[in-house]
Amino acid sequence: MVWFKKDIFSKGEEKSDKSVKVPQGMWIKCDSCGEIIYQKELEKNFDVCPKCSHHFRISARRRMEITLDEGSFRELFIDLEAGDPLGFVDQKTYKDRIKATQAKAGEKDAFICGEGLLDGRKVMAGSFEFSFMGGSMGSVVGEKITSLIETGIELKAPVIVFSASGGARMHEGIFSLMQMAKTSAALAKLRDAAVPYVSVLTDPTTGGVTASFAMLGDVIVAEPKALIGFAGPRVIAETIKQKLPEGFQRSEYLLEHGMVDMIVERKNMRQALIKITALLTA
Repeated sequence: MVWFKKDIFSKGEEKSDKSVKVPQGMWIKCDSCGEIIYQKELEKNFDVCPKCSHHFRISARRRMEITLDEGSFRELFIDLEAGDPLGFVDQKTYKDRIKATQAKAGEKDAFICGEGLLDGRKVMAGSFEFSFMGGSMGSVVGEKITSLIETGIELKAPVIVFSASGGARMHEGIFSLMQMAKTSAALAKLRDAAVPYVSVLTDPTTGGVTASFAMLGDVIVAEPKALIGFAGPRVIAETIKQKLPEGFQRSEYLLEHGMVDMIVERKNMRQALIKITALLTA
């Protein structure tokens, strides 16, 4: 292909090696509308697209930062790390996969939690880190959530959990599925102690997380257009051989059918949680 090598510059016109270099991470493309957004502008807008209000996924620590009173979060149960009870191997060993994910995500597992202040009121708060194996729930996640709830009972402090998960972690088999019963049992004790529990569902909240603690809140809040369900919509459609309704398994559909109590945009989430916890502890 000779024409590839043809000099397209006119005589007397010099070739220029100058090119516009955009620092990595300065701009980001919206997954929903395709708008190119200045990263700092996106952060100021709580990681929500200013054009179409698409809610980007955010890290667990970012979630604590924009929700709790500044500097009040104190992380708990930080030394817990996953074991390998089944000696699971797929393309690599589970131990190696955990180590690689810890290095990439910067977290020891898919959930961080601790105590903090919400408008001056002590709360126990936790959030999923979706970048850690899709926010999957293993033994460590279940233990942290259970311990968070038990501390809430001890301190009589409201418990708030932000979910963002693909469900139970297959690498731990039945040990992962046991966390559904474990966390649900802890929430039963929390209710007996008359301590409020607020569950916040973000995109996505699916599988065993949805089938347990995520849907057991005294108040269940969801972010706009979050995918919420047990099995995925494609699996359901193929199983029942029917076309699913428009917006099926999205926050708005669940609100319409009584599965969640309210939908709150991220910029309003902190104030909404302040009001909810104040009402539930009055």
